[in-house]
Amino acid sequence: MSELFTPHMTLLILAGAAATYLTRIGGYLLISRMKTVSPRLDAALNAVPAAVLTTLVAPAFFSGGPDVKVAMALSLLIGLRFSAIPMLVGGWVAVMLMRQLIG
Repeated sequence: MSELFTPHMTLLILAGAAATYLTRIGGYLLISRMKTVSPRLDAALNAVPAAVLTTLVAPAFFSGGPDVKVAMALSLLIGLRFSAIPMLVGGWVAVMLMRQLIG
């Protein structure tokens, strides 16, 4: 048996999958039983995507080099005006050019 698929690792993966499923289905069941959603809860739920995006982007920005910072800044500016695909392409081109120029 390889080191990657030990019984301990398999149980850890299954436990993580179960925890993820239970938290997702639990939130759905909780909200589906509510007759109305309060404005405060609605505002909190609307803030979740921005919070998740921040937790993904901030560490990369602060631990990345100048190429990552320039690409993220450019992507932000492109994203304010255009859709996701031009933003992705602009950031990708920026990081590739910076890596070619800086090394």
